[in-house]
Amino acid sequence: MNTITATRFQTQGRTFLLLAGLTALFVSVGGLLGGSSFALLFAAIAVVSNVVMYWKSDKLALRMSRAQPLAEGDDPELYAMVRRLATRAGVPMPRLYVIPQEQPNAFATGRNPEHAAIAVTVGIRRLMPAYQLEGVLAHEFAHIKNRDILVQTVAATIGGVISALAQFLQFSFLFGGSDEEDSGPLGMIGVLAAAILAPIAAMLIQMAVSRQREYLADATGAQFLGSPRPLADALESLEQGARMLPMRVSPAAEPLYIVNPLSGQGLSGLFATHPPIQERVARLRALAV
Repeated sequence: MNTITATRFQTQGRTFLLLAGLTALFVSVGGLLGGSSFALLFAAIAVVSNVVMYWKSDKLALRMSRAQPLAEGDDPELYAMVRRLATRAGVPMPRLYVIPQEQPNAFATGRNPEHAAIAVTVGIRRLMPAYQLEGVLAHEFAHIKNRDILVQTVAATIGGVISALAQFLQFSFLFGGSDEEDSGPLGMIGVLAAAILAPIAAMLIQMAVSRQREYLADATGAQFLGSPRPLADALESLEQGARMLPMRVSPAAEPLYIVNPLSGQGLSGLFATHPPIQERVARLRALAV
């Protein structure tokens, strides 16, 4: 097993553990409300709403970014590059879109490889060398191959249920409906602490899942290309571009992009959807194909 394959395996394992942690948190908060039946009702509502969002994920993301369909005649070089990568990734040819923004950036969306789309900014085509652009596209194909929209939807569904349950628990506590009152002040404090801390913990786990999927997409993209260098160089260029060329984008669409388009404006650390660029580049340069 080479370094890239081992890195992908480890990252997939971390994602599984994070999702397992979210599930355990959901079960725990549901138990505080008196059993699984009540929690499952919230889960059913969340699943339905998130399935709708998942099914329409591509249309929503493209609309939020004001992306327009890109015809092959308008950029035959890009189409040729995407076709080569689609073959390497073993997925169907995605639809291509262009975003009218000067900041070099890109994202992939779609509920599955058969309904995928890749959107690139005007700036990335104008400013980025071809070999770095190929690195960016390989990263986006990795998201498609790894079904990251599905993974993120699962995490968002569980996290949303936990937040809803916690809000109901707070409401029940304030109006005297909690069964934990019989256990005394310490029990009441424990329930209140769980109601407050559970949504924060769920959000932190969701952000961690997002960062792990970025690391996985980096490693998978490097594997598609047979070298980590194009993507590592591209990430450094993209970070510089995000600082120099501000980009107007909906905060809801920010996690989709390969690098945070709101550079310097977003949260960092545990609350970030993207890992630090320096860490991503360091991991890539340490890989051996």
